[in-house]
Amino acid sequence: MAKPQRALLIVDLQVDFGDPAGSLFVAGAPAALPHVLRLVERARSHGELIVWSQDWHPESTPHFAPQGGTWPVHCVAGSPGAELLPEAVLAQRPGDVVIRKGVAGEDGYSAFSLRNPITGEVRSTELAALLHSSGVTLVTVCGLATDWCVKATALDALTAGFTVEVAVAATAGVELRDGDTAAALQEIESAGGVLC
Repeated sequence: MAKPQRALLIVDLQVDFGDPAGSLFVAGAPAALPHVLRLVERARSHGELIVWSQDWHPESTPHFAPQGGTWPVHCVAGSPGAELLPEAVLAQRPGDVVIRKGVAGEDGYSAFSLRNPITGEVRSTELAALLHSSGVTLVTVCGLATDWCVKATALDALTAGFTVEVAVAATAGVELRDGDTAAALQEIESAGGVLC
């Protein structure tokens, strides 16, 4: 039986989420970062496709609290907070794929889909087609934040027909409510994802 073609998908390892000074800092991000970087090294040594997703919002969007959304202003396109963490920038190589989400003001939780926060319309990003065309069958998901963008990305990957692993130590959750991260991981596992 042929070995599955793997890809590593690193979700939103950005300054606003991963730096203590960021506008939407995820407390567990510094502990998760070394685990992410080890996954990048492993994937690179095996010649796997590496995908980085980035929140990349306009300055004003219904996604943000000032316009009625859930979140503080974060990851505004071109701002320092939207940049990948310096360690992630150093780990990137030509040939890696970058998926920017929320570009037109959508809720860009998943690297696979975008949802209009007003109409609820959902449309796909180019990621699933790119992975399928590259022969990828297994996706390892890591990054920030477990209970939002990692969860949405993992669930969409399962829906798109991929085998999905979530590298738990290489993730961290926002925890708007206590238990959100554990519930997210349980939801991924219940949908057929593998926690590793």
